[in-house]
Amino acid sequence: MNQEKANIHLTNWDIVGINPNDKNWSTGDIFCFWANNIQSLIGFSLISSLYLVYDLNILIVLISCLLAGILVAVFSNLIGKPSQKYGLPFPVILRSSFGVSGARYIGMLRGFVGLFMFGVQTFFISKSIGYLIRILIFNIDDSILESEMFLIFIMGMDLVDWLSFIFALIVQFYLFKQGQNIIRLILNFSAWFVYTGLAVFIIIVAGENSNEIIKAFQLSVNAENFISKDNLLTLISITGTIFAFFSIVILNIGDFSRYVKNSSDNSKGNFSLLINLIFFSFASVFIVLGADIIMAKQFLEVEQLLTNPTDIIGKIDNTYLTIIAIFFILVASASSNLIANYIPTQNALLNLFPKSLDKSNSGLLIVIIGLIFGGLWLPILSQSGILSIIDTIGSFFGPIAGIIIADFYLIKKQKYISKDMFSDLKSGAYFFSNGWQIKAVYAMVIGFIFGASTIWNVELRFLQSFAWLIGALSSYIIYYLLASD
Repeated sequence: MNQEKANIHLTNWDIVGINPNDKNWSTGDIFCFWANNIQSLIGFSLISSLYLVYDLNILIVLISCLLAGILVAVFSNLIGKPSQKYGLPFPVILRSSFGVSGARYIGMLRGFVGLFMFGVQTFFISKSIGYLIRILIFNIDDSILESEMFLIFIMGMDLVDWLSFIFALIVQFYLFKQGQNIIRLILNFSAWFVYTGLAVFIIIVAGENSNEIIKAFQLSVNAENFISKDNLLTLISITGTIFAFFSIVILNIGDFSRYVKNSSDNSKGNFSLLINLIFFSFASVFIVLGADIIMAKQFLEVEQLLTNPTDIIGKIDNTYLTIIAIFFILVASASSNLIANYIPTQNALLNLFPKSLDKSNSGLLIVIIGLIFGGLWLPILSQSGILSIIDTIGSFFGPIAGIIIADFYLIKKQKYISKDMFSDLKSGAYFFSNGWQIKAVYAMVIGFIFGASTIWNVELRFLQSFAWLIGALSSYIIYYLLASD
């Protein structure tokens, strides 16, 4: 009877182990997961900028992307394996390393970042919805937008902006609370929908310009003196940049790998990131170069290559193309918000308050707090330097990952006692000291200091892209030394 009370205290049916019969995700589903991670405005701009804007050798950039992809896949396999094996989400896996109580609060480090970014990303998603509404109103009656009610701004947003923002929050809440099968459907649809859109845009921008685009691409390829000091430094730098882009989702990869039917599919799915990187790199470069050629032929003045899709469609000024592009941007942005922000935050909240929350009310809480963060973004948060605070909190992610890896593979020998994950009895394997594993906390703090130093110390900022790896390695070694006695 005491055991039942202890278990009830920490158990929530949304974060217990997945029934093996419900583990139906395959390699293709994880491929779509990674596709959604890269198919964002930031991903498009980052990839195309590295290839084109900084006058870098395309071969160096491609190899760097693939090296970063391999690193991401390796760490994702290491961190995701315990979740795939036991069907448990990331915050519950933390209980083995940090204790059944400690994991509730350590997990909220990821949850807080997810809450903030969910609100901010939803704000930017709503801007695209607002564009569509304004286009619709303008085509009905171009004088409506000049009426007084559309000229009143509250916290930097007018009526259309606020309606768009609230609508984006409500739609995401409704879609994201449906469960793993709907989430899987959303990710698969989004991945192939956006890739289809990219293919269509490649055809549109290519048209009669394919030869010019290919020639422009070839000019950026240079195999001479390929192995040189400068190229090596560039390769390391770009590898770190691409890895840093994906690092936020590596930590909570278990929130998704828990649904994969076997470790082989999980591993192959993670390495399919390399295929995504190759195709997305080609598509983004082709579209940017093609758009630049089209704008030049239309005598549109552009100071430099435009790598942001919204800038490109805005400059070309084609209403139908703009509407189509916005729909693709909306789908891509919403699905990446689901992966990087909503699901990690929801699982962290369910782990923090397992007796009080479920998928519906935790989702509602995310939406309410997202409304606050998103609403405050324009007038206050975007000007307050809060992103530095978010980056600093993010410096905990590498150390936490290092501890999970050391704990599962070196200390626990890849074996968990599942029932003790939900037990707060002193005799439980993961109770430690009043529910906290102090050794893990020490290792995390020291790893955090190493990782965050690349943000705090100006002279170390050249290593900032590797902050996650530095923190992970530091905490991995320290935790092993402390916990192996």
